Amino acid sequence: MAPILEVRNLTKKFGKGKETVTAVDSVSFAIEPGETVCLVGESGCGKSTTGRMVAGLLEPTSGEVLFEGKNIKELDSAGFRRYRQSVQIIHQDPYASLNPTQTVRQILTAPLLRHNKVKNRAGAEARALELLEVVDLTPARDMIDKYPHQLSGGQRQRVAVARALTVEPKFIVADEAVSMVDVSIRVSILTMLARLKEQFHVTFLFITHDLALAKYFAWTGRITVMYLGRIVEDGPTQRLITDPRHPYTQALLSAVPEADPELAHRKRQIELREAEIPSLLNLPSGCTFHPRCPYFVPGECDQRVPPLEPLDVGGRVACPVRKHEHVPLLV
Repeated sequence: MAPILEVRNLTKKFGKGKETVTAVDSVSFAIEPGETVCLVGESGCGKSTTGRMVAGLLEPTSGEVLFEGKNIKELDSAGFRRYRQSVQIIHQDPYASLNPTQTVRQILTAPLLRHNKVKNRAGAEARALELLEVVDLTPARDMIDKYPHQLSGGQRQRVAVARALTVEPKFIVADEAVSMVDVSIRVSILTMLARLKEQFHVTFLFITHDLALAKYFAWTGRITVMYLGRIVEDGPTQRLITDPRHPYTQALLSAVPEADPELAHRKRQIELREAEIPSLLNLPSGCTFHPRCPYFVPGECDQRVPPLEPLDVGGRVACPVRKHEHVPLLV
């Protein structure tokens, strides 16, 4: 099956001259139709910038984004409009992503009318009510005339999801979609997104800094781990969670809290050499993780940039020193 989306050597730089920052550095991956892929990493690793380039909101400095086999840079204006409808983004901040001067009715009916998804305003309102029901904002009649400030954070994010669904997308970029809502309702929103994925046959790129969320949302999908603009490991979720090969992935997993006291007691803690993340303005030579890596090998890790290499157990890893070594996180 051909990928619905593929990025090749995607790079994004900001600034000029000596103040140039490489936010994304030669990132390549492909996503199959109907697949769920989670892009994971600490703040500043380039995951949101990657998501915005995938959604067509940022132009890459170099590299390619291919949607259904076509380079989006080579699309004509009509083709690019179709692509932008097919790929929607759910932003992190539900307080900033909705127009505070518009009601829910206006927010949802505008794209329906703009893109001719309905015949008239009556049809737009009927569809808006349907979408509110789909995202569990009920009774829909009580919600449709409210302004964003009259909604909770979770309700606003559900409206943002409904807005993304108005144009019948094939692919959704969910950029930290639950990080700013109450912890108590995160699981309900993730469950809703998983249901919508099956109901509308949507492919997901889910961006998060939380490996526990990635594990929950993409247990049957894949996880891609980024560090300082580069992919350091990716693979099927179940393999990556149980058999992480890159030291950075191991450190992220060791930091995930366990609800079970026995598991928490048995969990191996990965001690980093340094806590601070290097500045993007002054990146370390070789593997950019080497100043923090507990397995640092002088003359090897600090001399060359490790390539992403395939693993026999599935996926890729950018660590020739540790790629063949299984490190159990439970002792």
